[in-house]
Amino acid sequence: MADSKKYSNKLAGARVLVIGGSSGIGYCVAEACLEFGASVTISSSQQSRIDSSIDQLLTAYPSAKGRIAGYACDLSSPGVEANIEKLFERCGGPKFDHIVHTAGDQLAMLKLEDATLESIQKAAMVRFNSPLLLAKHAPKHLNPGPASSITLTTGSVSRKPNKDWSIVASYATGLHGMMRSLALDLAPVRVNLISPGAVLTPLWDGMAKEKMESFMEHIKGKCTTGEIGRPEDVAESYLYVMRDWNVSGSVIDTNGGFLLTS
Repeated sequence: MADSKKYSNKLAGARVLVIGGSSGIGYCVAEACLEFGASVTISSSQQSRIDSSIDQLLTAYPSAKGRIAGYACDLSSPGVEANIEKLFERCGGPKFDHIVHTAGDQLAMLKLEDATLESIQKAAMVRFNSPLLLAKHAPKHLNPGPASSITLTTGSVSRKPNKDWSIVASYATGLHGMMRSLALDLAPVRVNLISPGAVLTPLWDGMAKEKMESFMEHIKGKCTTGEIGRPEDVAESYLYVMRDWNVSGSVIDTNGGFLLTS
C-alpha cells in the first residue's frame, strides 16, 4: 500500500500564475510549485528572460514539460492595466487557482532628496499600482472559493524603517492596508502578504558592488540568524499561504529575525 500524499499533493494539478517569476523569489516560487505538481505560468517584463527561465526550469524538472508557460507583461508603463488584461487573455485555458505577485524594480530605490513628483509616481507602478490593478481583474480569472488565493509581496522596511528608504517604505507599508482590504473585497478568495527581509536577488544588481556588500554585511549583523535570506527559503512562505485554505488577510514575515534587533 502506498503512503498517503494528503499534504504533499495539496498543489498537485493546481494552476498558478507567478508575476515576477523569471528571477529571484518569484522564480523559486515557480520552481516549488512545479515540484509539487502544479502547472505554472510565469511573467516578467522581458520575453527573453522568461524563455531563459523556462529552459532552466525544464532542465531541473523535465517532467514539467507541458506544465510551464510564460508571457511578458510590462508593469512599469502607464498602460499597466491594459497590459495586465492582455496577460490574462494570453494565458487562456482554465482559471487559475493561485496568483502570486513578486515583481519589483530597482527604480524605486531612490533617496528622498533625489525624488521628484514624477519619480515618486513612477516608483508606484510596479510595487503598488500593479498589484492593486491585478487584484481588480483577477477574480474573473480565478476559481471561486477559499481554495484560491492571491499573494502579494512587501518588505521588512514596512515594519522597520531604514534611512533613505522613505519612498520604498511608503508603498511597502501601503501594501499592508491594501492586502487587508482586498481580503474583504475579494472574499471568499484569500489574499495574503509576504514580507521578506533582505534576500539575495537580482534586484540588488543596480547597486554598486561595494555599497551592496557593505549593506548586506550590515543586515547580517542585524539578523539573529547571521545570514541573508535565500530566495528558495523565502519561497516556502508563498507555498504556505497557497496550501493553507484557512489563512487570509495575513502578513507572513520571513526576515531572519531582523525585526527583533535594534
